[in-house]
Amino acid sequence: MIFDSIFGNIVGICVALITIILAYYKWTYQYWKRKNLPYLEPSIPYGNFANPLKRKENFGVLLKHYYDSMKSKGWKHGGLFTALTPMYMVVDLDYLKNIMTKDFQHFVDRGVYHNEKDDPLSAHLFAIGGQKWRNLRTKLTPTFTSGKMKTMFQTLIDCIPNFTAKIESDRVTQTPIDIKEALGCFTTDIIGSCAFGLECNTFKEQNSPFREYGRKVFTPTRFRMVKSIFLRNFPNAAKKIGVTLVPKDVSSFFMKVVKDTIAYREKNNFSRKDFMQLLIDLKNNKLASENGYKHDGNTLTNDEIAAQSFVFFIAGFETSSTTMTFALYELSKNQEIQDKVRNEINTVLAKHEGKITYEAIQEMKYMDLVINETLRKYPPLPLLTRKCVQDYKIPDEDIVIEKDTAIFIPVLGIHYDEDYYPEPEKFDPERFTEENKSKRHNYAHIPFGEGPRICIGARFGLMQSKVGLTSLLRSYKFKVNKRTMEPLKMKVNSFVLAAEGEIWLDAEKI
Repeated sequence: MIFDSIFGNIVGICVALITIILAYYKWTYQYWKRKNLPYLEPSIPYGNFANPLKRKENFGVLLKHYYDSMKSKGWKHGGLFTALTPMYMVVDLDYLKNIMTKDFQHFVDRGVYHNEKDDPLSAHLFAIGGQKWRNLRTKLTPTFTSGKMKTMFQTLIDCIPNFTAKIESDRVTQTPIDIKEALGCFTTDIIGSCAFGLECNTFKEQNSPFREYGRKVFTPTRFRMVKSIFLRNFPNAAKKIGVTLVPKDVSSFFMKVVKDTIAYREKNNFSRKDFMQLLIDLKNNKLASENGYKHDGNTLTNDEIAAQSFVFFIAGFETSSTTMTFALYELSKNQEIQDKVRNEINTVLAKHEGKITYEAIQEMKYMDLVINETLRKYPPLPLLTRKCVQDYKIPDEDIVIEKDTAIFIPVLGIHYDEDYYPEPEKFDPERFTEENKSKRHNYAHIPFGEGPRICIGARFGLMQSKVGLTSLLRSYKFKVNKRTMEPLKMKVNSFVLAAEGEIWLDAEKI
């Protein structure tokens, strides 16, 4: 009888707890209904998204499906849920413009977890928000002017020989080229040199630490996925208990590299035309009077320099290598477009004594169209996020987005919207002629974001991509190798868009 009583109490408690939990879920899932915002019906316990450990589609691709669903219903925006967290997703491009630019003061933050105290590398320009972001953005903006890009251009050129030697070696041995890996080594050498002033030698050293640690940042593990779920849903609690985002070994490596580099340059009065030097000059307040440049008067700390170098490295090598990979894939599928790009390269370089110069790269206008179309079909970041930092009433609607609400911007969905891009699966660089661009909404192409938080390194990324493509297409004709898994399917857990099984190409000498 005692056992039955205890067992009965336990069952009763469990039933009561389950009832309370279910009731709370159902009450929470009425959030957008109470806000008068249309929403896609969620399900317990993961909301509109499957168990993140058992996902079958890339998150950006899944968000595209939701964008398509909302658009087909005639919605301008809609509500979603990740577990118990309400998410606002924008569909209408005028609303998007309000969020990213016009009413930016309400959406300054990205809502990306960072922990400056325990994980200084995570507190970089992409992640931080508020006034701290404004101050840092103001300090860093002069380091990405066209003039500064031009001073770093020779570094890109110096990295070409090892890159093309790798392609030539594979061509001679008739080895299928894992083009993403080759391009990843190329961009790692470039960014490692520009961001840290060091020779990475990724083509000569198979286990180059820059390549290994860079790869590790973008390789998801089950533990890191579980941790990211916790960080996304409980950021304040995570900071209190000192949860870090960057793996310890990665953090230790980059922090040491930066501190050693700063110490060496300052001790030996050594200067180099790279991103690291610009940050060191900011640290020592040497740029404060340049061209009337002003900021808050506070210099950068070593930790801040490390964080900016880190994000410049991981963002710069992965996004550019991804863009060039997909560009070469599409050019391999569309030989007439590849020939047209090559003809432009040869024509322009002939004016510059056959040399790849900064001015020559700027003249390659058709390549610009090709890269823009690549970024449309394969935006490296298929979604962007914002966080509402103060209550926001949507213009002409009786809806208020509450402070701390997360915002989803479905980049991939917008880029494949047939209203803006007829036959969106087709690769057509002509979409980006000035005439055709003028017919579209300005926010229909946002691979770098838009507004005050547009990617600060976009100019560098485009320059790097054009140099890489020029160095290859002037000498080689590319075709898709049968090892490539077609049709392409995007890796499920990849933060940056990447193809399952990688993209394999064959190179033919011209």
